[in-house]
Formats: sequence, structure tokens, C-alpha cells
Amino acid sequence: MRIKTILVSQPKPQTEKSPYFDLAEKYNLKIDFRPFIQVEGVSTKEFRQERINILDHTAVIFTSRTAIDHFFRVCEELRIAVPDDMKYFCISESTAFYLQKYIVYRKRKIFFGEKRFEDLMDIIVKHKSEKFLIPLSDIHKQSIPTLLDKNKINYTKAILYRTVSSDLSDLADVNYDILAFYSPSGITSLLQNFPDFEQNSTIIAAFGPATSKAVNDAMLRLDIQAPMPQAPSMTMALDQFIKKYNKDNKDK
Repeated sequence: MRIKTILVSQPKPQTEKSPYFDLAEKYNLKIDFRPFIQVEGVSTKEFRQERINILDHTAVIFTSRTAIDHFFRVCEELRIAVPDDMKYFCISESTAFYLQKYIVYRKRKIFFGEKRFEDLMDIIVKHKSEKFLIPLSDIHKQSIPTLLDKNKINYTKAILYRTVSSDLSDLADVNYDILAFYSPSGITSLLQNFPDFEQNSTIIAAFGPATSKAVNDAMLRLDIQAPMPQAPSMTMALDQFIKKYNKDNKDK
């Protein structure tokens, strides 16, 4: 028995150079991609209930492109004209460049870190006089407000979008050898869609300590864990597991 199928709980890669496609070719695998979670924007009615006045703030902190999309969506729906002197603090340069979708980039005060919120925090601290707004999902890293509080930053947390489980009912009769998860929400979605799910011989792979913990908390068997020193990516972890598994089960 060899591993033949994998379901990755993420959108299909936009580039043909994805290591997932190399993996499929290397082991003659069928790899499907299906987001187990999706993002929904909060309604303007819900946002009003948060009693947040966007124009009371002088700067916005963006941790993702999704946060940018929903910030400007809410502003448009509420007919709020964001002032030209609003400052933007982005978690990475690519996130900062995404602002071009909504503003004239070169005419705004934009700051960015190097992908980690801790890096961006160093820049935010240098602008303590600002009143920050930080758009977030209902599920977000608690370390973000913790760091802001620790550094005594004047900020308001705005929940502008939420993470919900996707409808996976069409997968009810489809079986995969490996299920690959990237977030605890993916595990939640699996169990919400299939409350009677029994793992049996299904191999579960998890990326990140929080996802691994969610697998264990759900009383499921964690077979593949990434990142690890010898496998810093999910595809590398899968590659190593499949190679050993196929070898051990060659004659079965």
C-alpha cells in the first residue's frame, strides 16, 4: 500500500512552481487543495456596535492584506473619507505595497516591518504619540495586543472580519490518504463538517505548534508535524514521511 492522495486545507497555489506540484510528480500523487476556512466581513451594523470612530485615529496597523481589504470596505460602506495624513504601519513590505489598491502609495506615510509583528513593534514604538487602529479577525494572535499593551501603545482593536468554517459536505464520500492542516481553525472545520469523523488509517499532517495542539486536543493522531529542524516546510515533512512510508509498505 502506497500513499496516493493528499488533501491540503488551503487554496490551490497560484504559481506552477509550488513544491506541492513537485511532490505530486515525484511520487505520482493526486493532490487536491480545498480551503477548510473562509473569511467573512462583519457588517456595518456589527461594526457600529463596537462603537469605534475610525477618524479618531491617526494611524492604522495592518497585519495582512485581508485586514487592508476589510478596513477600506468598512470605510466605503460607512462613507468615511480616510484623511491623506493617515499613517499606515504594515507587517511587511509586500503588505505595504498592497495598499496601492486603495491609496496613492507615494503620497502617504507608510512604514513596514520584516514579516514579524515584533519587528514592526520596534517602528511603532518610535511613533508612540499616534493613536492606532488595528483591524483584526475574531481569531487572532493574542501576542499582538499583548505586545501593544506591554509597550503602552494607544490603540483600538477593531474586529472587521471573522474566520468561519467552509461547507465541505461534498467531500463526505471522498477519502484521502493524508489531510494537511495549517491552522487550528482547519481542525475545527473538519469536526464541524464531519462530527462523526474517524481517523482510522488517515494520516494527519499539521503545520505549526498551535495546529499540532489542535489535532491532539481533538483526540486525533498527529502523524506528521512541521516545521521541524529536518523539515522546515510542510512539503519537506510530507516528502520525508511519504518516502519512508512507501518504503516500509512496499510489499504490503
